Formats: sequence, C-alpha cells, structure tokens
Amino acid sequence: MIPWVHLDTATVPGGGGELKLMQRGHEFSIMAGGIELMNSRLSDSEQALARLARERIGERPKPRVLIGGLGMGFTLRAALEAFGPKAEVVVAELVPAVLAWGKGPLAGLYGDSLTDPRTTVKITDVADLIDSPPGSWDAILLDVDNGPRGLSRAGNNGLYNGRGLGVAKKSLRPGGVLGVWSSTPDHAFTGRLQRSGFEVKETMVRAHRGRGARHIVWMAATPG
Repeated sequence: MIPWVHLDTATVPGGGGELKLMQRGHEFSIMAGGIELMNSRLSDSEQALARLARERIGERPKPRVLIGGLGMGFTLRAALEAFGPKAEVVVAELVPAVLAWGKGPLAGLYGDSLTDPRTTVKITDVADLIDSPPGSWDAILLDVDNGPRGLSRAGNNGLYNGRGLGVAKKSLRPGGVLGVWSSTPDHAFTGRLQRSGFEVKETMVRAHRGRGARHIVWMAATPG
C-alpha cells in the first residue's frame, strides 16, 4: 500500500481551522481535520454541479456563473465546458493556498482552466460576491462545504439559512439557478429552498462514473 504524503497545510480565515493537502501516488485528497472534503478520484458529482446548472438554465448569450470554492478545479473545468465560449466564470476562493495548489501540485487536474480568459479567481468570501446587485448571475454553484452547513467554517452557515438564500435568489437573473453540492441528503435544506421561493430539484449523483458514494446536488431555480 502506497502511504499518504502530507504536502501542505493551509489555515482557513475566520476561525475555520486547517486544510491539508495529501498525496498518495497519483491520488490527491483535501482534508478538513479528519474529514475528506475532496478526492481526485471522485469527481463526477462536482462536475455534475456545473452540468446540471447548464441544463437547467438553457442556452444564454453570455452566461455569468459564480462558483464558490476552487477545490480541485473539477467544477470550474466542467463549467467552462458546459457554459460555452462566451461565458464568464468567477470563482470565489477563501483560502489563498488552494489557488497555489491549483497552480502547483494539482496543476494536472486543473489543465488550462486557471489561465482560460473566461475565468476570474477572487480570493474572497463567496458570500460577498453573492451579495451583488439584482440579476447579476445566471448560476451560483456552491461547493464550499460537505453540504448545506458550515463545515469548513461556521460563517458559511449564513449561505444556507433563509436570509442567505434570499440574497442568492435576488442576485440571480430570471430563470437562474442556485446549485449546492452535498455528501448527504438534507430534507430541512430542501424545505428552506422551497420556502425561499425556489423551484427545487434534488438529484442523486454517484461519486465516480456511476459507482461509489451517492452525493446530492440541489438545483434551485428562480421563476422566469
């Protein structure tokens, strides 16, 4: 068995603890404490977050997409492919080291997505970009925790409560979509989305090519 090697540790701003980047052979893992946030072998559901959003909003002339969390770049790469050559994709990443990992040991996973002219990465809290003028985004895609609760830091709980969902809904264009990735179902969150005025579809996606763990992706659309 090839042992795991600890490549780097990063501190999450705002009292969010630490992230660890681990490597075993060609496999990478990002850990928050003892919880694995992402693994390079298990990327299908992160990619589905972008694909399902594109399917939901349909063809748009110049779609503006906001992604919360760089991770290993899987959602970013899928969004660039799904939304087309005229898309604008903005990624909010709170931890500067995650961007450095994407340009360093994880560069093979990212491909040319970070240098793509459609991509803008901002080192900031995604909540600050969600709180934009009305109708700023066609899609907001959140994969900053292991589900709709503040795992990486307590401050992220504000993304998933009633107030946070209301801010997201206002910043989306008519027919826009809020996509949220989760490792497990959360019926209470589904209810909050519905009470916030979203049209909600919950999809189970396998972690790896139809195999592995079942992850949940919510597509919450605004009327229009």
